[in-house]
Amino acid sequence: MRRMSLLFGLLALLLAACSAQAEIATQRETPYFEYDVGDGKLPPVAQRLPLHPRIIDLPSMNRETGHPGGTWKMLMGDQRDLRMMTIYSYARLVVFDDKLNFVPDILESIQIEDDKVFTLHLREGHKWSDGQPFTTEDFRYYWEDVANNATLSPSGPSPSLLVRGKPPRVEIIDATTVRYSWDEPNPAFLPALAGSQPLFIFMPAHYLKQFNAKYADTAALDKLVKKARVMNWGSLHERMSRQYRCDNPDLPTLDPWRNRTSPPAELFTFERNPYFHRVDQDGQQLPYIDRVTLSLGTTSLIPAKTASGDSTLQARYLGFEDYTFLKQNEDLNHYKVNLWENGQGSFAALMPNLNAKDPVWQKLLRDVRFRRALSLGINRHDINQALFFGLARESADTVLPQSPLFKETYAKAWSTYDPATANRLLDEAGLDKRGSDGFRLLPDGRRADLIVETAGDVAEYVDILELVGDDWAKIGLRAFTHPAHRDVFRKRILDGETIMSIGSGIDNGNPTSAIEPDDLAPMHESQFQWPRWGLYQESDGHEGDAVDVPEAAQLVDLYRAWRRSTNKAQRQEIWGNMLSINSDQVFTIGIINGTKQPVVISDQMRNVPGDALYAFDPGGFFGIYMPDTFWLANAPGG
Repeated sequence: MRRMSLLFGLLALLLAACSAQAEIATQRETPYFEYDVGDGKLPPVAQRLPLHPRIIDLPSMNRETGHPGGTWKMLMGDQRDLRMMTIYSYARLVVFDDKLNFVPDILESIQIEDDKVFTLHLREGHKWSDGQPFTTEDFRYYWEDVANNATLSPSGPSPSLLVRGKPPRVEIIDATTVRYSWDEPNPAFLPALAGSQPLFIFMPAHYLKQFNAKYADTAALDKLVKKARVMNWGSLHERMSRQYRCDNPDLPTLDPWRNRTSPPAELFTFERNPYFHRVDQDGQQLPYIDRVTLSLGTTSLIPAKTASGDSTLQARYLGFEDYTFLKQNEDLNHYKVNLWENGQGSFAALMPNLNAKDPVWQKLLRDVRFRRALSLGINRHDINQALFFGLARESADTVLPQSPLFKETYAKAWSTYDPATANRLLDEAGLDKRGSDGFRLLPDGRRADLIVETAGDVAEYVDILELVGDDWAKIGLRAFTHPAHRDVFRKRILDGETIMSIGSGIDNGNPTSAIEPDDLAPMHESQFQWPRWGLYQESDGHEGDAVDVPEAAQLVDLYRAWRRSTNKAQRQEIWGNMLSINSDQVFTIGIINGTKQPVVISDQMRNVPGDALYAFDPGGFFGIYMPDTFWLANAPGG
C-alpha cells in the first residue's frame, strides 16, 4: 500500500526535533497579555501554546523577525465582510504554502494512504481561544451531531466528504488522533480542508452543546431560542456556530485574532488569540499584531479614506482605476501602493447562458461557431491599452502562466482579434441575414441584439462592455448593457431570462492538479454559463436540467474521473483535457487577465510582499502570505 505524507512526515520530524528549543524560547510573554497573566486571568504563554507549536522560520522566508503590538486598520463595506478575517487569517487543518504544497498547520501531521485513508494528528495541548482543549471530541461532535443531524444538516454531510455518494468512516482513535477513510480515493478532501472557504470538520463542542437539543436542558434551550427570536434550536445553533462568518464573539476560534464585537456595529475589533498555535523561530507567539479593526462604511468612499491614511493594509474595494489617485497621496499619508496580479482566469469574462429559455437564442448560444465568433470579434489589445495601460494580458479565460498547468495554446485559443473569421463563423451559424441598418438578424427575423447583464459591482465592466460593443458592431452585432441588483441578476440567469452576463472568469487561475477542477465543469448553479446544469449536479438531479451538450457532459465525466483519481499523473491529464475542452469550446469568453490589484501598505507595516498574486483561492488573498507574521514598526518594541 502506497503511503504518502505530502511533506507532512518530514515536517513532523522537524517539529519534534525543534520542540525542546521552542518550549524554552516561548517563555517570552507577549506584552499584550502581561497584565492578564500577572493578574491570574491567563496562564503564562508556555501553558497556552501546544506542546509542539508550529514554528515559522522567518529568515528562511526572507522576512524580518517582528515585534508584537499595534493595530491593523481595515475598511470594509458591510457586516458580511467579517468573513474576510477568516479568509485573511488562513488558519486551517492543512494549508497551501507559497509553492502550493499542502503543509500541516492546525494539525501537527497527517498520514495518507492511497488517498483513501487520512489519519489526522492534532497538536497535544492545543486550545481554543477561550482556553478549552481542542481535541477529537470537536471532530466527533461535528460529524455525529451536526453533519449527520437531520435538523442541522438536512442535506447530509458536505459533498467533499462523499465519494460516489458514500460518507467516510470516522474513527476517533484517541484525544489527538482521528481517521477518515473511504473505500475509494477522495482527492477532494485535502483541497477542501485548505480552502479559503474551508470545509470545517470540527466545531467547539464544549460551547455549542448548550444550543443542541441532544445535550442541552430543554427549558434552558427554549429560553435561548426565545431570546434569540429564532424559529427553533436548529436555527439558533446555526447562528451561533458560524465559524466562517465569525460574527459571534462568544464562539471560540483557532484563528490568530478573535472577534470581540457583537453585531450590529460600525466598528468591529478583533484581538489576538492568546492560545494561537504558531510561534516565530525565536519562540515569540504569533500573531505579532495585537488588534485588527474593521470599519464599515460606504464602499465608494473606501478609496478616498484609504488615500487619507485611514487603513494600515487595504486591498478590498480598491480597483485599478484608483491607482493613480492612491499613488498621488503616498508621501502625504505615509503609505506605499503596490500592484499585485489578480489571480482569476479572467478579470472580465462574458458568459453565454447555454440554459437560456428563448429557444432561438439557446440554439445559437450552444453553437460553438457563434461563441468563437464573439471571442474573435473582440479587440483585446485595444481594451488592454485603453483601460489597463497595457499592463494586463490579452487572454482567453484559462489558468495563469504562474500555474504549472498553463499552456500558451489555452490562452491564445480563439482570442486573437480576427473579424474576418468572426464574420464567416456568424454566417455559418445562421446569422447570414441583416436588416436595413446592416445589423444581423436571428433566424426568426428578430434583430440579434446581445443584452449583456451585469451586477454593476465592478466599475470597469461597463467600460469593457462599451469597447466590446464597438467591436461587435463591426461584425454586425449590437450589444447593450443591462445592470441589475445582484440578487435579481443571479435569479434572472438561473431562470434563463438572461442570454449573456459578464463577471470574473475561473476563480482559481493558479491551480495545481491537486486542486478540484469544479470550475471547469457544470457543477454549481453559480456558474453563469450553465446555471441549470450546475444546479442539476448540485441537487443530485432533483432540480435544474440534465446536461445535454456532449462537450459539457464530457467535462462532467472528467470531473468525476478526477474525483476517483489515485495519482498526480492522472490528475494532470484530466486537468489538461478539461482545460483543452474549455479553451476550444469557448464556454466563457475571457477578455483580459493579469490585471493589477492595488494593495496599500502603511510605511509602518512589515513583511507584506511587494509583488504577489491576489487571489481568493488558493490561499485567501493575504492569507497565504501569513498575516500573523506582519508587524508594525511603530508598535511598542518596534
